[in-house]
Amino acid sequence: MRPIKKVAVLGAGVMGAQIAAHLANAGIPSYLLDIVPKELTEEEKAKKLTLESPEVRNRIVREGLERVKKLKPNAFFIPELEKLITIGNFEVNLNWLSEADWIIEAVVERLDIKRELFKKVELVRRPGTIVSSNTSGIRISEIAEGLSDDFRKHFLGTHFFNPPRYMKLLEIIPTPETSKEVIETIAEFGEKVLGKGIVYCKDTPNFIANRIGVFAVMYVLHYMLQNGYTIEEVDELTGPVSGKPKSATFRTLDIVGLDTLVHVANNLYNAVPNDEMREYFKVPDVIQKMLENKWLGEKTGQGFYKRVKKDGESEILVLDFSTMNYRERQKVKLGSLEMAKATEGLKDKIQILMNAKDKAGEFFWKTTGAVLAYASNRIPEISDTIVDIDNAMKWGFNWELGPFEMWDLMGVEGSLERIEKEGFKVADWVKDMVKSGKKKFYEQKDGKIYFYDVVGLKDYVEMKTKPEIINLALLKENKSKIIKQNAGASLIDLGDGVLCLEFHTKMNAIGEDILVMANYSLDELEKNYEALVIGNQGQHFSAGANLMMILMLAQDGEWDEIDRAVRMFQKMNMRIKYSPKPVVVAPHGMTLGGGCEIVLHAPRVRAYAESYIGLVEIGAGVIPAGGGTKEMLLRAIQRAPKRDDIDLTPFIREAFETIAFAKVSTSALEAKKLGYLREYDTISMNKDYLIYDAKKIALSMVEEGYKPPLPAEIVALGKQLYANFLVGIYLMREANYITEYEAHIGKKLAYIMSGGDFTSPQIVSEQHILDLEREAFLSLCGEKKTQERMQYILKYGKPLRN
Repeated sequence: MRPIKKVAVLGAGVMGAQIAAHLANAGIPSYLLDIVPKELTEEEKAKKLTLESPEVRNRIVREGLERVKKLKPNAFFIPELEKLITIGNFEVNLNWLSEADWIIEAVVERLDIKRELFKKVELVRRPGTIVSSNTSGIRISEIAEGLSDDFRKHFLGTHFFNPPRYMKLLEIIPTPETSKEVIETIAEFGEKVLGKGIVYCKDTPNFIANRIGVFAVMYVLHYMLQNGYTIEEVDELTGPVSGKPKSATFRTLDIVGLDTLVHVANNLYNAVPNDEMREYFKVPDVIQKMLENKWLGEKTGQGFYKRVKKDGESEILVLDFSTMNYRERQKVKLGSLEMAKATEGLKDKIQILMNAKDKAGEFFWKTTGAVLAYASNRIPEISDTIVDIDNAMKWGFNWELGPFEMWDLMGVEGSLERIEKEGFKVADWVKDMVKSGKKKFYEQKDGKIYFYDVVGLKDYVEMKTKPEIINLALLKENKSKIIKQNAGASLIDLGDGVLCLEFHTKMNAIGEDILVMANYSLDELEKNYEALVIGNQGQHFSAGANLMMILMLAQDGEWDEIDRAVRMFQKMNMRIKYSPKPVVVAPHGMTLGGGCEIVLHAPRVRAYAESYIGLVEIGAGVIPAGGGTKEMLLRAIQRAPKRDDIDLTPFIREAFETIAFAKVSTSALEAKKLGYLREYDTISMNKDYLIYDAKKIALSMVEEGYKPPLPAEIVALGKQLYANFLVGIYLMREANYITEYEAHIGKKLAYIMSGGDFTSPQIVSEQHILDLEREAFLSLCGEKKTQERMQYILKYGKPLRN
């Protein structure tokens, strides 16, 4: 891979500025350029500025960057990364492009504007510099027409999805002239440095994900309008129950913007005259009416949904297509839908919908059948492989399964006749595949995945994976790799003397099964292996302790059982910390409560960049009692300068506030600022590489002759610090910043972090703080308000303020 050390982004609009932000997240400096204004604002006139003033010339690019800085969720891992972006304009600063290793164009979607800009780019770029367009609707080969051979050889499409930080998909669209080295360089950089999932597309209108995704949305719109479904019904049926995101259809469109959908749909209608489903890209009249009314979604304050204030409370209304007025949302009452929602596992949910005879079943068959048939007919038009189509839809639209994976789940042979009976034309290659005796698009055997090769062998071929991508589910297909397993966790042999402790409970909540397996893992590590990785490939590392179990024990007054569970968790974490052999923890996604406490005790951490780490126990009415409070106190003391006269109070207060306000990092980098990760803990940009990266660190620790840390000593400041905390808690309560009960919990937390009743500073052991943690946890579990908080979280998924 040729090195890419600096990038230039042309265009500071919605996508350009966010691409620059994500480059900064990856540590890559960039130039962000845009056009100069043609007119002065009133404010600029008042300042006596001219169109030649640097402040005016950079106004458009500066405003673009400012908009990105205010985005929620955040475009930057941490705000400081903005410093990696240098802003400029096309008139004065285009010569900066000579320093760039990659130039990304993200200006307005007009062919004439893009061509005119690239003519100027060619005059200043170094020969051999890679150039790409982020277009989503213009053919890549058309953009490069008339430019030099060297330019065209180094030119391709790189279609990021919005928002670039969070959407995994990066579509790469080479032209016939793009060099293989350029394609490989961008793919490697995109995957390893930017953390993307790479899909190779043909140079066809809207490439893969938008071609199929927009068809799916437009078909749903037409079908619901023709058959009288409500927005609520469609969003229920196109959400998690059918393997789609929670935002489903209409919430997603409100976020994306109706104008964006209409633009892409119109573009496709004009660009695909031979598409068998072309008429579905026509925008329905009601959608056109919404466009005229500027009901575009969140950007205009209303779209398919509208948030209003009623009696001082925020309420969400929904658009009624029959009246074109907003009304209160209605509960969806479809029997099969309720059954499917109550069922665990996508396969069982789909089986219920497939067999349903009500409106939900009809909707599922029509909308799903349309997409499956449509996807089959796009090979070889937009892609040669089912794998790229499936990955594009999973990574670009957050579908749980791609269309061909979904078809396998439904049963290809059994559903084929029904789909055609619904009136959809399935591609001949699918029917030929079934006739040849092949009943699935994917086969899995001997720890490998095979897919049906449509345009080549017309047989199964192995899906090639990189050695850096360890698939734990596939690894476990080889039973000899499973050392031990129970309902909550598995111990897996990763090879090279490294074990992996994998959690697999719901949300990876930590209960006794995981604790038992963790202790077994540590025993096995000490006796027979070199290192241990604690990681999994679920959606989240761990949402914390099993709250339902704790609540039930508390309601039954099983205090000894709670005490036993807390002691067991504390001991396990201490074993991780002081293991004689290396332990590396690999968090990703939600890493909360007990999950965070495991991370805090790890000798080393390899975190996925999108790790949301925090001690959130206060929300459940308790304090961190698995050693989390102790570790945050210890880290606060360790951060302080090593001087006899140093006042530890401000350092401990910062840790206290982090726990008391249940602060959760919005990235692994922010987790370092909050103290959940240490400066020497490292980060993986691509989640697919996380287990491999953690294993590599574990082996390097072995190679370096790892020795566990010496037992820690903690400075307990005692009553003086406790009194300081009580003053702060009192002032926050008086200001109504916290509730009475939160003040009560805060006092217990303050007592622990003060180290107890000492009248002067003392050196105490970790066990001393662990005992204080456990005592506070048990006393809080016995209180009615704590149990109410636990019940509320279990029911609504968010903390109760009481």
